[in-house]
Amino acid sequence: RYRVSVANPNQLVVVISQSGETADTLAALQHAKSMGHAHTLAICNVPESAIVRETLLRFITRAGPEIGVASTKAFTTQLSALFLLTLLLAKAKQRLADTDEKAYLDELRHLPIAVEKVLALEPSIKAWAQHFANKHHALFLGRGRHFPIALEGALKLKEISYIHAEAYPAGELKHGPLALVDADMPVVVVAPNDELLEKLKANMQEVSARGGQLYVFADGDSAVKPSDGMNVLVMPEHYGLLSPVLHVVALQLLSYHVALVKGTDVD
Repeated sequence: RYRVSVANPNQLVVVISQSGETADTLAALQHAKSMGHAHTLAICNVPESAIVRETLLRFITRAGPEIGVASTKAFTTQLSALFLLTLLLAKAKQRLADTDEKAYLDELRHLPIAVEKVLALEPSIKAWAQHFANKHHALFLGRGRHFPIALEGALKLKEISYIHAEAYPAGELKHGPLALVDADMPVVVVAPNDELLEKLKANMQEVSARGGQLYVFADGDSAVKPSDGMNVLVMPEHYGLLSPVLHVVALQLLSYHVALVKGTDVD
């Protein structure tokens, strides 16, 4: 909205909003339409909202009403919606084999059970929350598609516990934030067993070398072992491309319990 836009009316414009009333997103949508973008899609949680009314197509996420300020379930449904949209686009371009499509849809259908298993980790996450309650800063690290999940983790900690938290791509750790790491700066790491894991382990070693306290959400087959200054919580299962959904639920739980320990209002 605030930079020179290059219009391409053949493109699909996707707007994502929990409430459907997000002012800047709505303004961007109207700007795109004024430049001839007729192909518009809303991914939204509120069917009768302004953004839904203004788009040609809509994908209603049906997460139910968000009562608290910190949007949680809406975020995970948006991730699922975007995953489905990706599958549809791949299929339309004939780049998705039927067997792969079935496998991905089976993973989506299994997702509620996988999330239940993450929720079962709550006692361990609750214990971690005690370590965060008296801290003033926290750092979140992720790589690839899990960097946005680290951002969400930091945002939730800020929103409901009022602890200053920032997220960085783990590859940029040494270019600034590493200088701030010490024993009083907990470092939360999203560590799925993917193609970037070995690089992520090198980043964790850098944190350990500076005396930082690591809190790692790792897949069972990641071979990340607890040690001095390295707290590891093993996720119930490795979930491939849908792994971000499971990791974000764990991060949201952490923020929730830190807020409870501190006595701040989670809503």
